[in-house]
Amino acid sequence: MTVPVFYTATMTAEIQLKQHYHERISAVLRYIHGHIDQPLDRERLAQVAGFSIPHLHRVFVAHTGESVASYVRRVRLERAGRKLRMGAVDITEVALAAEYASHAAFGKAFKQYFGLSPSEFRQLSCNEATQLLVEKRKCCED
Repeated sequence: MTVPVFYTATMTAEIQLKQHYHERISAVLRYIHGHIDQPLDRERLAQVAGFSIPHLHRVFVAHTGESVASYVRRVRLERAGRKLRMGAVDITEVALAAEYASHAAFGKAFKQYFGLSPSEFRQLSCNEATQLLVEKRKCCED
């Protein structure tokens, strides 16, 4: 049985487009992780991808299952959790490093994500905190 040329060409083009999108989103993810401690704006991320802002949003959600803003927020909160687990003393410093304008805003987002306040999280044993971080990571990868 022969496959029609049009079908084969269409499938090849779709595969190439998916590969191109994967490469562009990988570049955005690398940029995010390399600049996570700095303000990240949609315009710059779209520029890194070579997409318009709305197109970046659509492709990013299709590839990661979450919006750019949600992804950045999650990565920053997980990083903050690691800092607290490693003994960061000043929660306000951790909040500012995570790009939160205030201790209160950080505390609310942290508790919403981890189910514990930053102070409660910091009081966990290192193993308990690590386990919680691993569970959150697995939850987001599924």
